[in-house]
Formats: sequence, structure tokens, C-alpha cells
Amino acid sequence: MYAVIRDNHYDPKKLSQSAKEMTEFNANHSAQPGYEGNMVVDLSNGHMLIVTLWKTEKQAHAARTALEPDIQRLLVPLMTRPSHLLGAGPVVVSDLTRSVADSR
Repeated sequence: MYAVIRDNHYDPKKLSQSAKEMTEFNANHSAQPGYEGNMVVDLSNGHMLIVTLWKTEKQAHAARTALEPDIQRLLVPLMTRPSHLLGAGPVVVSDLTRSVADSR
């Protein structure tokens, strides 16, 4: 498994009115070959830490290329600054056993 970690800053007002855009992006994102899941941590005021898991590094890179038009059209207009790649690499330990939806 391969992880990509990004730091994103969204305009809170725009984000609160972007359900359609986020739903569309998330559907396109999760449809990419090798997509294993996404964790988004709300750090408050539109600041989000995103960890995306892929089967392979090659699939992660291919997805980024394929999704670039969607990123520019759907996400960038909501952001207050460019997305920042914090890092990417092989997952060496994971004890994820269930989704957030399962824990509710």
C-alpha cells in the first residue's frame, strides 16, 4: 500500500456550500484504479489533512494525472492556498480495521 499526505486549506464559507462539487470529486477520486481509501482530518477553519491510500505508487501517480482537471475545476476554487504535498511513500504499518461510518 502507498500513502499520499496533503495539507489543504479551504475557504470555510465556500466549503460549506460545496456539497455537489465535493461529492463529484470524491466519486471520481474513488473510481480511480488502485484507490484504497481516504482519511480527511478536519483541523478547523477549512484546514484539512488528507491521507489517501493506493495499492501502488504507480497507481497514485496515474490517478493524480487523471484527476488534475477535476482538481482544478472542483477543488482549487474552494482553496485559500495551493494544496501542499507533505509526503508520500509505502505504508509500513497499518492497523485500520473499520471505517468511521462503522464506528458510529
